[in-house]
Amino acid sequence: MSEKQTSKISRRTLLTGAAVAAGAAGLGATGYFVGGPNRVSRSLAKKVIVIGIDGMDPRLSAAMMSAGLMPNLSKMTGGGGFSSLGTSIPPQSPVAWSNFINGAGPGSHGIFDFIHRHPHDQCAPFYSGAETLPPEGAIDWGDYEVQLDFWPFNHQPSETVLRRKGVPFWDYLDAKKIDSVFYDLPSNYPPSPSQYGHHRCISGMGTPDMLGSYGTYQYFSEDTPAEGVEEGGGMRSKLSFDGDSAKAKIVGPPDALLKDVKPIEIPFDIHRDRKSDAVLIEVQGQRLMLKPGQWSRWVKLDFALSMPKPMPSQSASGICRFLVQELAPNFRLYVTPINIDPSSPSAQVSEPESFITDVSDELGLFYTTGFQEDHKARSNGVFNDDEFRRQATNVLEERLALFEYAVENYDDGLLYFYFSSSDLQSHMFWWDESDGNVQHPLFNSAEAATRFQYVKDLYRQLDSIIGDINDRYGGKATIIVMSDHGFANFGRQFNLNSWLRDYGYLNPRECTNVLVDGDWSRTKAYGLGINGLYLNLKGREAEGIVEPGEEQEKLLRQISARLKSVRDFNGKRVIREVYRSSEVYSGDAMELAPDLIIGYSRGYRASWETCLGELTEDTLLDNTSAWAADHCADALEVPGVLFTNKKIDKSDPSLVDIAPSILQEFGQPTPSTMTGSSIYKPA
Repeated sequence: MSEKQTSKISRRTLLTGAAVAAGAAGLGATGYFVGGPNRVSRSLAKKVIVIGIDGMDPRLSAAMMSAGLMPNLSKMTGGGGFSSLGTSIPPQSPVAWSNFINGAGPGSHGIFDFIHRHPHDQCAPFYSGAETLPPEGAIDWGDYEVQLDFWPFNHQPSETVLRRKGVPFWDYLDAKKIDSVFYDLPSNYPPSPSQYGHHRCISGMGTPDMLGSYGTYQYFSEDTPAEGVEEGGGMRSKLSFDGDSAKAKIVGPPDALLKDVKPIEIPFDIHRDRKSDAVLIEVQGQRLMLKPGQWSRWVKLDFALSMPKPMPSQSASGICRFLVQELAPNFRLYVTPINIDPSSPSAQVSEPESFITDVSDELGLFYTTGFQEDHKARSNGVFNDDEFRRQATNVLEERLALFEYAVENYDDGLLYFYFSSSDLQSHMFWWDESDGNVQHPLFNSAEAATRFQYVKDLYRQLDSIIGDINDRYGGKATIIVMSDHGFANFGRQFNLNSWLRDYGYLNPRECTNVLVDGDWSRTKAYGLGINGLYLNLKGREAEGIVEPGEEQEKLLRQISARLKSVRDFNGKRVIREVYRSSEVYSGDAMELAPDLIIGYSRGYRASWETCLGELTEDTLLDNTSAWAADHCADALEVPGVLFTNKKIDKSDPSLVDIAPSILQEFGQPTPSTMTGSSIYKPA
């Protein structure tokens, strides 16, 4: 086959992979894919391509390759290598991807969990990856508080800051004028700056929606209570029809200049035609005609800020899509989270700021939130399985279009691309019966096997994509395919705070939430986040009572031993290992580290309530959520995966080794800040 025939990613493969999922979910092609010039970069400069597939599991990958179901990865690694990839402690995505970014562990980057706490505010939680700092200074202007950032006022506006610390590995490439480009990079919002102009990035996991959350859908139905419902990840509003017409409002970002801050709302009208089985939605002069089960295109929404006179008007652009789920007898309408508009972003989501608008000029509108597959809508019962798969297919089609754009515009240097589908679909559909004889929380064995097949089908689609890249660049570039962690069933959950209560470490006995009605004068330890346990240490926590030194050491030994002895009703060990942060972490960013990190056995995880300090009567409970698989266990239970077209020269590679490996491929030494080492032999 000629170079001309092989030089472009096979559109047939991309479209076929998406069409398989689309057909299974009852979808047609949506026309996202763009045609590019029939080219392969002819630059002779070094090329490294890294594809991050979140949550791809080494055990499932090995089984599928052995069965001949992932021939392209088998072919690529036949001349290179395949291995499990050691993950982070704990194996949570923000922690793991930060290990990848720094080439070192949490002690270097300061990310220890999805959720951190402010010790000086006594356990006040915040998202670990980024934090929005409040504004400083303002002047009263009637109903408004206005900030003036010039002399003599010099007010400081609200600012969102990246909490990840240390030096990202691409800074070393940037300094040597080696280009790097990242698409949907996790743990990098807001995106870190490029000092020398050789780094470009679109931020991924951690990027919020227009409401400042990590994805808040809006759901409208006739059977929602009149007062509406706010639930984790979404809002429900009641629709009242006058004949076959109804009015509703989309809730947007806060109207920030008002003293009495409230959200900006955009009204829209709904008209249903039962005879033609169709719905007309009218919003800001745009008309959408949809049938039940049909998704709208992306719709731009203009959120106008209230401004005091004579200040000029200001607005922010967001985008959303509509899904009519049911016309009658109970009208149901789902609206995606309001995404930051990539064609006119209201917050910086790329470096440089113009990068994402350049991409949008070519591809149109697309998801910009860090969590794109709406797992919350499925967990809360707004979506059924089929609707979740359809929405996940929409996401994957967009990612494939972006991937084609990325490869078509790649010349040399480092290209990194991230796929989220394997993680969020696995959370919902993974169930491996060989992984212990635990009954699925919601489905019988046959139903669970059918759903697990969805994950296997996705792996085969990803295998086809890797095959195209290997055919095109296998002889011209070093290719690394990697994941941040693997997966395991999640059948049982452990409430750490309830356990601490039962042993007298957390008080009072009737406490319902340590953040609300805990008695800090009698509480020695508490859990917050998914894997963290904190001592209420005097001199560190605002209301600490545990004396540093001997009492601290005795308490850590005692709690660790007792946790490792916890057994379930069937005798299974719930917790595989308990780690001390002082023993497994090192570096200059330790100030927010938990005292202990709980490593759960396969099949177990911290309870949903534990994450934000809640307590339940029972310590061990069934997981009854549609979110039936997870990876926030012990790091040894859920390693990631590593494929490469170059021989691996390390017996136990881990996430911290990937950055040194990339640097070595470009002839750069491993910096002293990194704890990892290259997986390849030196040239």
